[in-house]
Amino acid sequence: MKAATRGHYEMLVIRAVGAITGGLDEAIDLGRLAKNAALSPFHFHRIFRGMVGETPLELHRRLRLERAAYQLADGDRSVLRIALEAGYESHEAFTRAFRRRYADSPSAFRTRFQRPGCGIDSPYQLPARSPIHYRAGDDHPSFFRKESPMDVTLETLKTLRLGALRHLGPYNQIGAAFEKLGAIAGGSGLFGPEAAMLAIYHDDPDSVEPAKLRSDACIVVSQDKALPDSLTEAHLPAGTYAKTVHVGAYEGLTAAWGELMGQWLPASEHRLGTGPSFEIYRNAPGQVPDSELITELYIPIGA
Repeated sequence: MKAATRGHYEMLVIRAVGAITGGLDEAIDLGRLAKNAALSPFHFHRIFRGMVGETPLELHRRLRLERAAYQLADGDRSVLRIALEAGYESHEAFTRAFRRRYADSPSAFRTRFQRPGCGIDSPYQLPARSPIHYRAGDDHPSFFRKESPMDVTLETLKTLRLGALRHLGPYNQIGAAFEKLGAIAGGSGLFGPEAAMLAIYHDDPDSVEPAKLRSDACIVVSQDKALPDSLTEAHLPAGTYAKTVHVGAYEGLTAAWGELMGQWLPASEHRLGTGPSFEIYRNAPGQVPDSELITELYIPIGA
């Protein structure tokens, strides 16, 4: 069962990688990649990044640059044509991006590597968290990581009633919404034995511009508490959830989600269920040092 489940997620990601490597001339359609994988864009993004090491957009951009470097060293097409094929609107924009990654202008790179006897087997390959690189005529290599040593437990949760406050904007700015939520909850007597602060993130940050990202700062509220008008009532469905605990600064949560979704889940015998994933915060900045922050990560598990 475990091998079959891992094979399921590997197949979905291999298909997506094939679409990316075979479509470097086209703008990447993240929505279509997620739809073809039968996953929400948010969940697809996390699984892909965890298994491959980069987001689909990061992989697509890097492979385009690597192909451009290969073309500079192995052909005579103009720099402008190579720039346009790599998705840049001008020679200048391409030169800036190329110099940032290769520490050379496109013309200088061509002069250095386009000469008799110069092997171009690797100078165009950029350092990356993924071993997938552009190589003319070759398929992508095997790239999946070993099973995750992450400590994950399965938890059966009852339906959670929430008081939610919508945050619109970059996810790393949701702290302002939690400050407002704390003030509302304290003034309304919502803190009690069942109270817990949690966040639900609705959009894939790789396909939605930062200003339009939707997330909810929430507090778990018992059924006997009346919600103030400033909060929206929401519910997390009862069911089985995979839970892991991240101890440390919030900056490490992206990597923790990548390991949970992209390594533990495919290596387990489980499949992702319906419903949102979420984070529960067991303490807060200011109460403890960042190194002691405790965040619980939950993903729904299908039947």
